[in-house]
Amino acid sequence: MSIHEKYMLRCLELAQNGLGSVAPNPMVGSVIVYNDEIIGEGWHQQYGQAHAEVNAINSVKDKSLLSKATLYVSLEPCAHHGKTPPCADLIVENKIPNVVIACKDSYAEVAGKGIEKLEKAGINVTLGVLKEEAKHLNRRFFTFHKHKRPYIILKWAETKDGYIDINRNAASATGVNWITGTHTNTLVHKWRSEEAAILVGTRTAINDNPSLTTRKWPGKNPLRIVIDKEFKVSTKNNLYDNSTPTWVVNNLKDETSGNIHFKKMGMGEALIPQLMNELYRAGMQSIIIEGGKTVLENFIKSGLWDEARVLIGNKYFEDGLEAPKLHKTPASTTEFAGDTITIYYNN
Repeated sequence: MSIHEKYMLRCLELAQNGLGSVAPNPMVGSVIVYNDEIIGEGWHQQYGQAHAEVNAINSVKDKSLLSKATLYVSLEPCAHHGKTPPCADLIVENKIPNVVIACKDSYAEVAGKGIEKLEKAGINVTLGVLKEEAKHLNRRFFTFHKHKRPYIILKWAETKDGYIDINRNAASATGVNWITGTHTNTLVHKWRSEEAAILVGTRTAINDNPSLTTRKWPGKNPLRIVIDKEFKVSTKNNLYDNSTPTWVVNNLKDETSGNIHFKKMGMGEALIPQLMNELYRAGMQSIIIEGGKTVLENFIKSGLWDEARVLIGNKYFEDGLEAPKLHKTPASTTEFAGDTITIYYNN
């Protein structure tokens, strides 16, 4: 591992702290190094607040060292006035002679302009250190700006024998048939807090009566979305509790009542692209699809998904609703609190 990689890894660790708090901005971390020692560090902590480079510079006790230091940052410094002044200007003002950047910012207002400003000021810029790792960290941000849609995460739990649910009938009790353990359930709530939106279909809303909130983890609730073509979900369902903004996607009406927003859209194959376009227009950088089987398989069939998180619990149903199939090689498999978490990417 090179010296540059060593300090960029620290930048990426710091940047991760902003997950769920800085969107629609990217997660960014920065460290300042003098004589092979970190003298300042920071990350973008909250949307609308100071960027990583500002926090790193402000943390340096002896500012006279800045003119002899190297600033590392996981994403190109901004060069425009947004919620905060340009970070590139601050770096120039503090006469920092060396800047090491993981990757360029794809946002049109930056997109190379920050690097250009630094180089015009005579600063030595090194680009591309741990570039792929930095792009993966901000995969939501880059997908949103490149593809003009949210980053799409599929998530479901299945039994060891490959079932996502029991066979339901009119006599079946409404409620969740838990497959994974309580610790994994808490992890799912953490995941929800990290994404902008969450979606289920009609059958899942009726069968499980989910709240789709982050009640088991500190953090903001995602925008709740239920696809309910003909309003089969009762208004007594938890999704109608008005506690957090909720879209009811249907083919009958456009209307708003409190936190409930009825969104009329075309159904069938056109629905997913249309819904993703609406979410893009609303500035939603990511969405987690929590089912059920038909909704998940429609996303898989359309090819419109980026990541899948499959939770395999220590249970057998022996019969029931078969889980979706991805026919892809897993990127990782991890044991977690008695369950197995398998991650796939749709490269």
